[in-house]
Amino acid sequence: MQSVGWYWNRLRRMSAGEIGHRVRQRARAAAQRAGLFSATRPPPADLGRPSRTWVPQPPRLDPEPYARAAEEIAGGRMSVFALEAAELGDPPRWNRDPLTGTEAPLDFGPLLDYRDERLVGNIKYLWEPNRHLQLVTLVQAWRLTGERRFIDAFRRHLEAWFEQCPYLRGPNWSSALEAGIRLINWALAWQWLGGVDSELFRGPGGAGLRARWLQSIYQHAHFVAQHFSAYSSANNHLIGEAAGLFVAARTWPFWPVMERWGERAHRILEREALLQNAPDGVNREQAISYQQFVFDFLLLAWLAGRETGMPFSEPYGRRLEAMLEFVASVMDVAGHVPMIGDADDGYAVWLSREPGFCPFRSILATGAVLFGRSEFAFKAGGADHKTCWLLGTEAEARVAQLRKMYRGGLPVRQAFPEGGYYILGRGFETAQEVRMLVDAGPLGYLSIAAHGHADALAVVLSVAGCEILVDPGTYVYHTQRRWRDWFRSTAAHNTVCVDGADQSLIGGSFLWLRHAHAWCESWEPGAAEQSFLGCHDGYRRLPGTVMHCRAVRFNAGDNTFHIEDRLQASGSHSIERNWHFAESCQVALEPEGRIRVRNGHVQVHLVPGEPVEAGMLRASEDPPGGWISRRFDVRTPATTVSWRSDIQGDTVLRTRIEIRL
Repeated sequence: MQSVGWYWNRLRRMSAGEIGHRVRQRARAAAQRAGLFSATRPPPADLGRPSRTWVPQPPRLDPEPYARAAEEIAGGRMSVFALEAAELGDPPRWNRDPLTGTEAPLDFGPLLDYRDERLVGNIKYLWEPNRHLQLVTLVQAWRLTGERRFIDAFRRHLEAWFEQCPYLRGPNWSSALEAGIRLINWALAWQWLGGVDSELFRGPGGAGLRARWLQSIYQHAHFVAQHFSAYSSANNHLIGEAAGLFVAARTWPFWPVMERWGERAHRILEREALLQNAPDGVNREQAISYQQFVFDFLLLAWLAGRETGMPFSEPYGRRLEAMLEFVASVMDVAGHVPMIGDADDGYAVWLSREPGFCPFRSILATGAVLFGRSEFAFKAGGADHKTCWLLGTEAEARVAQLRKMYRGGLPVRQAFPEGGYYILGRGFETAQEVRMLVDAGPLGYLSIAAHGHADALAVVLSVAGCEILVDPGTYVYHTQRRWRDWFRSTAAHNTVCVDGADQSLIGGSFLWLRHAHAWCESWEPGAAEQSFLGCHDGYRRLPGTVMHCRAVRFNAGDNTFHIEDRLQASGSHSIERNWHFAESCQVALEPEGRIRVRNGHVQVHLVPGEPVEAGMLRASEDPPGGWISRRFDVRTPATTVSWRSDIQGDTVLRTRIEIRL
C-alpha cells in the first residue's frame, strides 16, 4: 500500500474540486460493488444496425515474421519488457504477473490497490499482455497465411480472458486506460476477422462466442464512460480512454447508447488534442516517448471517425501534423530520438513484426501519407508495416514518391517555444550533422507533472548520427523507488545540480510537489552562429535563493559549443555539472577535468573553463550513476563524468565542447 506520506502529498496537489470529484468516484465505486450503476446484464446487441469498417484490407506483406510471432503467442509465450519469451500459458493466466509469479485476487477492480506489489506483483507486467496487442498479431497471421490454427488460438485466449476476468473483478478492471487500449485492439481484431459474419463465429459455439464478446465490449465501453480520468490525472490516460471509447462506438454501433458515448468521446478528443499538445507540436507531458503514444491514440480515433462519418476538425488534424514536425526535428540523422521524460515502452497498438521497427519512424511514415509531407517521408526512411496495415498497401508507394520529392531543409523547425525545446547545430541530415537539443520546457503536465523529469536546461548532443551526451532514460515506474527517483533526478541529466538537490521536489513515483519553472530568455538562430539563453527558478527554494541561467553558443565554423552556467546566489554552494555519455562512447578523464570522448569516427572534447574536482562513474550502485535505460526495466552500464565546484556568491562556470569529425 502507499504510505501515509504519499496520500498526504497527493492530496496537497489536488484542488477542492478534485477532492470532491474523487469522493464522488469512491461513492459510485462502492455503489457499483453493491450492484448499482453497473452493466452486469448488458442489453442485447442489435446486429441489424449499420456498421462500417474503418481499416483497409490486410496489406500484401511477407507473412513469415507474423507467423513466427503468432506461433509464440499461440503457445502462450511473449516478450514482456525485460522478460524474453515469458511463459504466460496456453491459455494465459491473465491475472498473473509474469515477472514475479504473483496471482492477483479477483477483488472488486475499481477499488483494488494495483500499486501494492504484495497484492498484484508488478502491475506493468500484468497489464501489458492484457492490452491484447498480441491477439491482433494472431489475426494478422491468419489473414496473411490462411492458417486456421491462429484464429483458433485467438479464440482460446479470448474465451479464457472472459472466464478469468469477470466484469468488474480483478486488476484488469481497475484502470479505464487499460480497458480503452483493450477496446482499440479488439476493434482491429474484429474488423480483420470479418466483423459480425466472421469465420470465427461459424460452427459450434460461434454464435455464443460472438454474444459473449459483444457483452464484454459493452461492459468495457460502459466502464470507460464511467471512469474518465479528470483533474490532475487528465493526461495521456484521458486521451487513451476517450480514444478507446470512440473507436468502440464507431466499430460496434449495436446499442443506441454507443452513439452518445461516441459523441462524448469525440468532444473530449477534440478538446484534449489541443490542450495536451502545444501549438508547436510538443506533448505537454514533456516526455518524448509519450509523443508517439498519444499520437497513436489520436490517429486511430481520427481514422475511425474519417471512415465512419464522424470526422474530426481541421485544428485537430493540424495538431497531429505539428506533433510530427517536432518528432522529425529532434530525430538525428541516424534516427535517434532523445529519451527526455518518462518512457515505459507503452504502445496503443503493435501492428508491425518487421525487424528493426521504430515507432517514431513509423508515425512519420504515416504522417507523410496523411499530410503529404516529403520531409516526414525522408526521416521515416520508407513505409513500415504498421503504416501499411493502417493505410493500405499503396502507402508504400506513396512514401517512396514523397521521399523522392524531398529537397532538404531539416530540421523542420529549430525552436519550439511552447514546449521549450531549441535545436542548435549544422549539417542537418548529412554525414557532418551536429545536433544539440536544449531543454527549457516545463517540468510536466498539470499539478502532478507525472511523467516529467527534473531536467531544466539539460542538453543532449548527437554528432554525425553518433550519440554523445544523452538523457539516461527512465528504467522503472512503480517499483525500485531508489532507481525511479534517480533516473528522473537532476543529477541524471546534463545540467547543473546545486547542493545535491533536485530542481523540483519529488512527492511520489508520479508526483512532483514543487515544480521548477524554466524559460527561454533569448534565442538567435543563424548559419554561422546560434545562441540560446534560458533560466529556471528551481533552486530559489534553497538557502541563498540560487537562480540558474545557461547560455549556449554554437560556432559552426569550428564546430564548437560554448556553455556558460550563470549562478546568481548568496553564500557558498556546491555545484555539480554532470555529463552523461551514450554507452557506445569511449570516455577518458584527463588532467584538469578534461573529458575525451570517442564514438566511432567522432571525437569530442569537453573542457572546463575553471579548476574542477572531476570524477567518473560507470555502473555505480552507490552513489547511483553511470547507467542508461533504453528499454523499460533494463539498464545498461554507461559513463557519467561529474565536475564539482565550490562557489561563493554570483559565479559563471564555463564549458567548451570541441567536435572533431
